[in-house]
Amino acid sequence: MKSHVQAAVIGGGVVGCSVLYHLTKLGWRDVVLIERKELTSGSTWHAAGGFHTLNGDPNIARLQGYTIRLYEEIEAISGVSCGVHRVGGVTIASTPERMDFLRAEAAKQRYMGLDSVLVGPAEIRELCPIMDVSGVLGGLYDPNDGHLDPSGTTNAYAGAARKQGAEIYRNTRATDLKQRADGTWDVVTEAGTIHAEHVVNAAGLWAREVNAMAGVYLPILPIEHQYILTENIAAVAALGKELPMAIDLDGESYLRQEGRSILLGVYEHDCRPWAVDGTPWDFGHELIAPDLDRLLDKLTLGFRRYPCLKDAGIRRIINGAMVFAPDGNPLVGPVPGLRGYWVACGVMAGFSQGGGVGLTLAQWMVEGESEGDVLGMDVARFSGWCSPAYTLEKTRENYQRRFALTFPNEHLPAGRPYKTTSAYDRLRAENAVFGVVRGLEHALYFAPRGEPAVETPAFRRSNAFPAVAEECRAVREAVGLLEVANFAKYEVEGPGAEAWLSRLLANRMPREGRVVLTPMLSPKGRIIGDFTLARLGPARFLLVGSYGAQDYHMRWFLRHLPDTGVRVRNVT
Repeated sequence: MKSHVQAAVIGGGVVGCSVLYHLTKLGWRDVVLIERKELTSGSTWHAAGGFHTLNGDPNIARLQGYTIRLYEEIEAISGVSCGVHRVGGVTIASTPERMDFLRAEAAKQRYMGLDSVLVGPAEIRELCPIMDVSGVLGGLYDPNDGHLDPSGTTNAYAGAARKQGAEIYRNTRATDLKQRADGTWDVVTEAGTIHAEHVVNAAGLWAREVNAMAGVYLPILPIEHQYILTENIAAVAALGKELPMAIDLDGESYLRQEGRSILLGVYEHDCRPWAVDGTPWDFGHELIAPDLDRLLDKLTLGFRRYPCLKDAGIRRIINGAMVFAPDGNPLVGPVPGLRGYWVACGVMAGFSQGGGVGLTLAQWMVEGESEGDVLGMDVARFSGWCSPAYTLEKTRENYQRRFALTFPNEHLPAGRPYKTTSAYDRLRAENAVFGVVRGLEHALYFAPRGEPAVETPAFRRSNAFPAVAEECRAVREAVGLLEVANFAKYEVEGPGAEAWLSRLLANRMPREGRVVLTPMLSPKGRIIGDFTLARLGPARFLLVGSYGAQDYHMRWFLRHLPDTGVRVRNVT
């Protein structure tokens, strides 16, 4: 075992092995991976193994496209097969709202350079002959979707990383993390201590425990997920071709072929968080006792959609824990306030996103920033404010809504109200409709008297449109009051404040008593934030920006802060 490394990755699932591979790909060869048991122990080994590009966040969809294209590369380098079945995938819609969603996703995917196309019921039936397309309005088909071998893929990442200089220590549990005064880390393991310049927590089911070693709460939670494997089905065996992956949004199920049988998974509303108080260290390649009764309503819908399943026996029920973050997206990036400490956790769709997550984190570590916009995955979005109780409520909600239709600007109800301002009760009495950002309730608009203070979300104009139009006219023609608690505020002062802000921000500095709007750019020209900048004095400024991105922005400020001459304070 090495005594000093550039980076130590903790966790030998698909995500940890992807991070390790991408670090070597970008030139860091003095890197190691520490795995408590064997590679894939945890969630990876029992995964259904599906991969697809569809994601409501186009930036994450782009990373999923990268992940899917990556498999040939790691197979070629490692010599290990990923067991890829690139059979295509079709997502079906049975309501006009679902079709609106798929049309929007098709447009976004074209923009991101992906290959999805809209298809009608007849084409869907041709693609998936065992599907009953009654009530289906259309679907989104991607020829690059499919499924793979979870163990083979993880070992292909690991093998490719080894061939490029990385080392992997199996059956070696990390027991403690100790940060030195210079920001580097001592990674204490059962086999000795490794001094690491950087530590990556990719520990999956044990990511909470690893983060606790670093003194930081990580808002993720394992939830039980079940799928069934049928006995051999004659109709499937007689097809002469492999079925595509199929997702029925209204039935909340996914399906793929497994030999001559079918794998069917569902997302039930009666879900069960698992190991809420902590994952046992001796858990590994075990499964959780199945509970088919919880799935019956969703399985019934699945059997209607695929009639050949009605008479098929169930060969096996898989019930394993999957890790969710409160909003369902991964938690990736540098943890605010901990130099040299990184996370790649909560990657529920590891075989769709694992490659993109590994690339993103490796670019961040090696080059200082990632190539694309990954704010939707940034760990900073939950930094310092998210409690275990809130995490429990939101992860349950996210699991229950895995295939639910989420509209633009929709604010989901679980865990609310979590934080309120002093004006909350007064605004509520005025029939305010509230949204939420970073756990804080804030007024979106005021519903007319006598009407429910609820927005009915839609892809087109919602019921909020007339009320918002009236408010806009009132402010334009007269005057209005705006609560700005849901904006972040930063005080910047000191003799070097103007020069520092001039380097960070794209606009010129305002004169004293004046205000300008300005983006904040990275060295590569990426937009990091958009601010209102007020000059309060010769060497004193106020920045106003996104409330939800305040930890992300504060981390950026502190990273670029000079040793002397500038003070930055979050006064939100």
